[in-house]
Amino acid sequence: MLRLKPYNINEADVILSWSKDKIAFYKWSAGILGEYPITKEKFDFVNNLMAFTAIEDDEIVGFFTMRRPSENFDELRFGFVVVDPSRRGKGYGKRMLQLGLKFAFEIYGAKKVSLSVFENNESAYFCYKSVGFDDVIIDKTEIYYVLGEEWKCKELMIETQ
Repeated sequence: MLRLKPYNINEADVILSWSKDKIAFYKWSAGILGEYPITKEKFDFVNNLMAFTAIEDDEIVGFFTMRRPSENFDELRFGFVVVDPSRRGKGYGKRMLQLGLKFAFEIYGAKKVSLSVFENNESAYFCYKSVGFDDVIIDKTEIYYVLGEEWKCKELMIETQ
């Protein structure tokens, strides 16, 4: 059974080991945490957020954070979503996000949850869509410059019914 628990700094080595190359690392971090390879000290930034570890049978299988993008409590924003590469494509990301949404809506009381994903990260995009996130049309596409390339973001949101 997949469960969420509050992130513990002792789990950083496992989570950081999942980024075997620069592209994989930047797809989930957008470089916000620093340059590849990231250090445990830089990753410590996630302690300023609501950070969660997904576990199954006491093994860490995923990680993500939530934060409030504004002063009000109506919206939470997911970020730094990553799943153990050996478990991708098996539904772990979807189940982890479903549990995160349950927390956001039922426990935290948010009315909507948002996130962004790079256009070149199609597997993550389709995972978010499968959970119920909808594309948001925005006036200006957010662009990151990663490894000498322009990476464009798609904005997604899910609201309570």
